[in-house]
Amino acid sequence: MAKLEMYGRGLGLRMAILFTCLMAFVLFGYNQGAIAGVLENEDFRNVVEHPSSAVLGVIVGIYNIGCLAGTAAAFMTSDRLGFRKSMWIAMGLLTIGAIPQACAYSRAQMLASRFIGGIGTGIMTSIVPVYQSELCEARNRGMYVCSQPLSVGVGISGAYWFVYGMSFAPGSVAWRLPIAAQLVFIIIVAILVAGPENDPKVVDDAEGIFRATELDSLRGEYKWSQVLKKDEIQTGRRVLLAYGLQFINQMGGVNIIVSYVTTVLQYNVGLDPKTSLLLGGVIQVMFVIGSFYPTFYSDRLGRKKPMMWGSFGLFICMMMISILLSFKGTPQEKPAGAASVAFFFLFMLIYGASTNCVPWVYGPELLPMHVRTKGNAIGISANWLWNFFVAMIGPTLITDLEWKGYLIFMCMNLAFLPILYLYYPETANLSLEEIDSLFMVKATSHSCSTPSASTSTSSTNDPDTVTTEKKSTVTAQTHAQTQTQAQTQRQTSKKEGGSFPPV
Repeated sequence: MAKLEMYGRGLGLRMAILFTCLMAFVLFGYNQGAIAGVLENEDFRNVVEHPSSAVLGVIVGIYNIGCLAGTAAAFMTSDRLGFRKSMWIAMGLLTIGAIPQACAYSRAQMLASRFIGGIGTGIMTSIVPVYQSELCEARNRGMYVCSQPLSVGVGISGAYWFVYGMSFAPGSVAWRLPIAAQLVFIIIVAILVAGPENDPKVVDDAEGIFRATELDSLRGEYKWSQVLKKDEIQTGRRVLLAYGLQFINQMGGVNIIVSYVTTVLQYNVGLDPKTSLLLGGVIQVMFVIGSFYPTFYSDRLGRKKPMMWGSFGLFICMMMISILLSFKGTPQEKPAGAASVAFFFLFMLIYGASTNCVPWVYGPELLPMHVRTKGNAIGISANWLWNFFVAMIGPTLITDLEWKGYLIFMCMNLAFLPILYLYYPETANLSLEEIDSLFMVKATSHSCSTPSASTSTSSTNDPDTVTTEKKSTVTAQTHAQTQTQAQTQRQTSKKEGGSFPPV
C-alpha cells in the first residue's frame, strides 16, 4: 500500500494525530449519548416492544458486551495489524452496526446491530490511547491523552442536544436520525486515519523507543498467557493497576447518569419527559466543562491526587442524592427532588475533572512497553465489563431500589480512596521508560531489603538464579543506557526541530 503523506512531519503530524484520536473519541461519546437520549421515545419503545426494566438493560448493555469482545480482538491482533488497519476494521464494524440500528424494526435487529457496533468501539478505544501516549512528549502527555475523554463528553453532550432538538419531530425520525448521524463521524475518522503513519513503523523511528525495545527483547516474546507474570519490572502488578483504574472509572455511578439520566429524572426526581430531556443535556454539559480541567492541568497536578479527591467528591454527591431522594412520598418530596438535581450537576462536574479523564492517561503510563497494547486492552475490558454491569442493573436500581440504589455507588467511591492511596504511584512528567525504572527500582529495593544467609547461599549455587541475576543486571544496564539516549534524543529534537515528536 502506498503511504499517504497527508500531514507532513513535525508539529503538523503531531496535531493531525491528536485530532484523529479526538474525533475517534467524539464518536465513542456520541454513541453513548444517542442511545441514552432516545430510550424514553415512544416510537423507539414500540419498535423494541415496550421492554421491561431488565430487557431495557439488555438493549443498552449488549453494546458494552460487543465492546468487551472488541477489546479481546484488539488484544490478539492490534500489535500485528498496527493502528491504521485496526482502526479501519473498527470503522467498518461500526458502519455495519449503525445502518441496521438506524433502520431497525424489531428488538432482535436492534440487539444484533448494537452488538456489532460495540465490537468496533471496543477495538477503537483499546488502541487509540496507547497510540496517542506513545507519540507525545512526557511533559504534554497528560494534556493530549486527557483531551480524549474530554472529547467523549463533547460527543455525549452533542448527542443529547441533537436528540432533544429531534424530540419535537413527529414519528420515528426523532430517534432514527440521531442514531444514523454517527455515520458522519465514522466517515471522518476513516479518512483521517489514512494520514498518520502506521504505529509499528513510526515507533521504531524514535531512538528512545528503539532502545527500549532492545531492553524488552532480553525477556523474550510476551505471549498473552505471560501478561500477568511477576518479573523484575512487575508486569503483572502493573496490568492489574491499569485494570483497576477502569473499574474505578465505571463503578463510581457515572453510567447511571450518562445512560439513564432522563429515566432517573422522571422516575426518581419526578420531572416531566421534556424537562428531563432538557436537564439531561445540561447535565452532560457539566461533564464537558469538568473535563477541561485535567486536560490543561493534569501534568501539573499529577495523576494520583486528582483521582483521590475526585472519588471523595463523588462519594459526597452520591450520599446527598440518596438523602434527598429518600424524601419521596413525604411533603418535602418536591423541594428535596429539585435540590438533588444540583448534586447530579456537581457529580458530573467532579467526574469530568477527575475520574473521567485521568485513567485514560494513567493506565497506559503504568504499563511496560512490551505489554502496553495487550495490557491496555485488558484495562479497557474492565471499562466495558463494568459498564455492561451497571447498564444491566441500572433500570432495576432506578425503578425498584430508588434512592437506596445510590448508596451502592456512595460506598464504592469511599472504598476507592484507600486503594488509590496505598497501591498507585505518581507517574506525571515521567517518560514511559522512566516509569519502567520506577517499578524496577522498587522491585530491586524490595528484594534486597530482606536478605538471609541461606537465601544468599542457595542463590549462589542455583544456576537458574545466577542466570536470572545476570539477566537482571544486563536489563538494568541496558535500561540506564536507554534513559541516557532517550534524554539525548529529546534534547536533539528540541534543538533541531525534529520530524518526529519525542517520547
